[in-house]
Amino acid sequence: MSFLAIDLGGTKLALALFTGEGEILKKEILPIDKREGSQVGGLILEKISDFLEYGNSTGNKIKAIGVSIPGIFRSATGTIWAPSIKGWDDYPLLKEIKDFVGDIPVKIDNDRACYILGEVWKGNARGCNDAIFLSVGTGIGAGILINGDILQGSSDISGCIGWMSMLVPFKKEFTECGCFEYFASGTGIARMAKAALAEDSENSTILSTLVLDDITSHDVFDAYKKGDKIAVAVISQCVEFWGVAVANLVSLFNPEKIIFGGGVFGPALPLLPDIYNEALKWAQPVSIKDVELTGSQLLGDAGLYGAGYLAIKESLKSSFVKRKNY
Repeated sequence: MSFLAIDLGGTKLALALFTGEGEILKKEILPIDKREGSQVGGLILEKISDFLEYGNSTGNKIKAIGVSIPGIFRSATGTIWAPSIKGWDDYPLLKEIKDFVGDIPVKIDNDRACYILGEVWKGNARGCNDAIFLSVGTGIGAGILINGDILQGSSDISGCIGWMSMLVPFKKEFTECGCFEYFASGTGIARMAKAALAEDSENSTILSTLVLDDITSHDVFDAYKKGDKIAVAVISQCVEFWGVAVANLVSLFNPEKIIFGGGVFGPALPLLPDIYNEALKWAQPVSIKDVELTGSQLLGDAGLYGAGYLAIKESLKSSFVKRKNY
């Protein structure tokens, strides 16, 4: 018996076959390339077929499937809004998979939820009832666990904290991604560095030796470690933003842990003490002393483990319903 986990991202598709104890029996990662719309759905079904065959041939029949998606899973309709995949404004992935696999239970949730579920199952949130996964990469999102359950919201959109307001007045630049994400995501770090370089008349920094349009957040972190003045200013501003975000999350939800993940954490993990000290200035004074800031134990596999945990929970739910109806 096994459980199939599928982690769909904007650029790649990862799949893993888990035992109920969390051991990976088979894992595969492949690029989305230029696929869009039903082509991405077709790729997912193709790989499900491969894993079903593998499970049957090795005596590890798949009992349930869990899927992590980059966007919003509309539980009322079973459709997906995923702006990173062209043609996925209202894509019927749940129906496609269910039609393909028949009686095998299928559960889909957003990547934010899966990140924290993965950490609860096999990562740094084990034993927690109240914890938050703060993912900082190209964008920013939060998976929020409250009293052991994922906070979904009335429209399944909870955790999109890239839109958290960090300053006023509003600027039109925030429309596409939100204020927090505009400044403190991986994309935001590169954006702020490029803007500062454009205003630097001295042109005497490490970053100024690079091609402006090609600068990434990783370039900024590399320059930060070497004391580059622009990189130091940009990262210091991000520490303030991340600290305020921690303070807001702590004041609202009183979590036991906030787990940092995504491509930026990563190189930003050594900054957690600075982020905590910034949060101390803003947060509810009792709850901030009860929270632990830590990095993801599962790194890039958090969503995959979360999808595996989804599958296990859905299998248990399905078995209970069948016994009750019998």
